Amino acid sequence: MASPNAKPVLLSGGNPQIAKADGDAPVQAYIVAMPGWKSDLGKRLDALVVRSVPDLRKAVRWNSPFYAVEGGGWFLSFHVLTRYVKVTFLQGLLLDPPPPGGTARSGEARWIDIYEKDRLDEAQMADWVKQAAALPGWVP
Repeated sequence: MASPNAKPVLLSGGNPQIAKADGDAPVQAYIVAMPGWKSDLGKRLDALVVRSVPDLRKAVRWNSPFYAVEGGGWFLSFHVLTRYVKVTFLQGLLLDPPPPGGTARSGEARWIDIYEKDRLDEAQMADWVKQAAALPGWVP
Protein backbone atom coordinates (compact mmCIF):
# COMPACT_ATOMS: atom_id res chain seq x y z
CA MET A 1 0.00 0.00 0.00
CA ALA A 2 1.33 3.42 -0.97
CA SER A 3 2.02 5.99 1.72
CA PRO A 4 -0.58 8.79 1.87
CA ASN A 5 2.32 11.25 1.54
CA ALA A 6 3.77 9.51 -1.53
CA LYS A 7 4.17 11.67 -4.61
CA PRO A 8 2.08 10.61 -7.60
CA VAL A 9 3.81 8.52 -10.22
CA LEU A 10 4.72 10.45 -13.37
CA LEU A 11 3.61 8.60 -16.47
CA SER A 12 5.17 8.77 -19.91
CA GLY A 13 5.97 12.36 -20.79
CA GLY A 14 5.77 13.44 -17.13
CA ASN A 15 1.98 13.37 -16.80
CA PRO A 16 0.94 12.78 -13.15
CA GLN A 17 -1.01 9.60 -12.42
CA ILE A 18 -3.98 10.74 -10.34
CA ALA A 19 -6.94 8.49 -9.57
CA LYS A 20 -10.30 9.31 -11.14
CA ALA A 21 -12.15 11.60 -8.72
CA ASP A 22 -14.50 14.57 -8.60
CA GLY A 23 -13.82 17.95 -7.02
CA ASP A 24 -11.09 20.52 -6.59
CA ALA A 25 -8.81 18.37 -4.37
CA PRO A 26 -7.80 15.83 -7.06
CA VAL A 27 -7.29 18.64 -9.59
CA GLN A 28 -5.02 20.45 -7.14
CA ALA A 29 -3.13 17.17 -6.46
CA TYR A 30 -2.58 16.85 -10.22
CA ILE A 31 -1.37 20.45 -10.53
CA VAL A 32 1.06 20.12 -7.60
CA ALA A 33 2.45 16.90 -9.17
CA MET A 34 3.03 18.52 -12.57
CA PRO A 35 6.83 18.57 -13.03
CA GLY A 36 8.88 21.79 -13.02
CA TRP A 37 7.51 24.89 -14.75
CA LYS A 38 4.37 22.98 -15.77
CA SER A 39 2.99 23.10 -12.21
CA ASP A 40 3.10 26.91 -12.22
CA LEU A 41 1.33 26.92 -15.59
CA GLY A 42 -1.28 24.49 -14.23
CA LYS A 43 -1.96 26.85 -11.31
CA ARG A 44 -2.37 29.79 -13.71
CA LEU A 45 -4.70 27.83 -16.01
CA ASP A 46 -6.83 26.58 -13.10
CA ALA A 47 -7.12 30.10 -11.64
CA LEU A 48 -8.05 31.51 -15.06
CA VAL A 49 -10.84 28.94 -15.50
CA VAL A 50 -12.14 29.55 -11.96
CA ARG A 51 -12.24 33.34 -12.60
CA SER A 52 -13.93 32.90 -15.97
CA VAL A 53 -16.67 30.37 -15.22
CA PRO A 54 -19.22 30.55 -12.39
CA ASP A 55 -20.71 27.25 -11.16
CA LEU A 56 -17.62 25.31 -12.16
CA ARG A 57 -17.29 21.56 -11.73
CA LYS A 58 -13.82 19.95 -11.63
CA ALA A 59 -12.63 16.35 -11.81
CA VAL A 60 -9.71 14.17 -12.81
CA ARG A 61 -10.42 11.71 -15.60
CA TRP A 62 -7.87 9.73 -17.62
CA ASN A 63 -5.03 11.30 -15.56
CA SER A 64 -6.03 14.83 -16.62
CA PRO A 65 -8.01 17.66 -14.99
CA PHE A 66 -11.39 18.26 -16.60
CA TYR A 67 -13.67 21.28 -16.23
CA ALA A 68 -17.45 21.53 -16.71
CA VAL A 69 -20.26 23.92 -15.95
CA GLU A 70 -22.28 22.44 -13.08
CA GLY A 71 -25.01 20.30 -14.62
CA GLY A 72 -23.33 20.32 -18.06
CA GLY A 73 -20.70 18.33 -19.90
CA TRP A 74 -16.94 18.81 -19.92
CA PHE A 75 -15.60 21.76 -21.93
CA LEU A 76 -11.85 21.82 -21.17
CA SER A 77 -9.00 19.58 -20.11
CA PHE A 78 -5.23 19.79 -19.94
CA HIS A 79 -2.49 17.17 -20.04
CA VAL A 80 1.27 17.14 -19.46
CA LEU A 81 3.54 15.98 -22.27
CA THR A 82 7.33 15.87 -22.32
CA ARG A 83 7.99 19.42 -23.56
CA TYR A 84 4.61 21.13 -23.23
CA VAL A 85 1.14 21.22 -21.70
CA LYS A 86 -1.75 20.54 -24.06
CA VAL A 87 -4.92 22.53 -23.27
CA THR A 88 -7.87 20.94 -25.05
CA PHE A 89 -11.23 22.58 -25.72
CA LEU A 90 -13.60 19.67 -26.31
CA GLN A 91 -15.84 21.74 -28.61
CA GLY A 92 -12.96 23.91 -29.80
CA LEU A 93 -13.91 23.85 -33.46
CA LEU A 94 -16.91 26.00 -32.49
CA LEU A 95 -14.79 28.71 -30.83
CA ASP A 96 -14.03 32.01 -32.57
CA PRO A 97 -11.22 31.86 -33.49
CA PRO A 98 -10.66 28.14 -32.91
CA PRO A 99 -7.48 27.15 -31.05
CA PRO A 100 -4.69 26.22 -33.49
CA GLY A 101 -4.31 22.49 -32.75
CA GLY A 102 -6.45 19.96 -34.56
CA THR A 103 -6.40 17.19 -37.10
CA ALA A 104 -8.87 15.56 -39.46
CA ARG A 105 -9.39 12.87 -36.79
CA SER A 106 -9.90 15.16 -33.78
CA GLY A 107 -13.58 15.88 -34.43
CA GLU A 108 -14.77 19.02 -32.63
CA ALA A 109 -11.78 19.11 -30.25
CA ARG A 110 -9.11 21.78 -30.71
CA TRP A 111 -6.13 22.55 -28.53
CA ILE A 112 -3.19 24.76 -27.84
CA ASP A 113 0.23 23.42 -26.86
CA ILE A 114 2.03 25.64 -24.34
CA TYR A 115 5.83 25.33 -24.12
CA GLU A 116 8.06 26.63 -21.33
CA LYS A 117 9.21 29.74 -23.23
CA ASP A 118 5.71 30.63 -24.51
CA ARG A 119 3.89 33.65 -23.16
CA LEU A 120 0.41 32.61 -22.06
CA ASP A 121 -2.09 34.92 -23.74
CA GLU A 122 -4.45 35.10 -20.77
CA ALA A 123 -6.96 37.34 -22.54
CA GLN A 124 -7.31 34.91 -25.47
CA MET A 125 -7.40 31.91 -23.13
CA ALA A 126 -10.10 33.52 -20.95
CA ASP A 127 -12.14 34.30 -24.07
CA TRP A 128 -11.89 30.68 -25.25
CA VAL A 129 -12.78 29.40 -21.76
CA LYS A 130 -15.90 31.60 -21.57
CA GLN A 131 -16.98 30.62 -25.10
CA ALA A 132 -16.37 26.91 -24.41
CA ALA A 133 -18.28 26.99 -21.10
CA ALA A 134 -21.32 28.48 -22.90
CA LEU A 135 -21.47 25.54 -25.36
CA PRO A 136 -22.99 22.15 -24.67
CA GLY A 137 -20.21 20.13 -23.11
CA TRP A 138 -18.87 16.67 -23.85
CA VAL A 139 -20.54 13.83 -21.97
CA PRO A 140 -18.67 10.50 -22.14
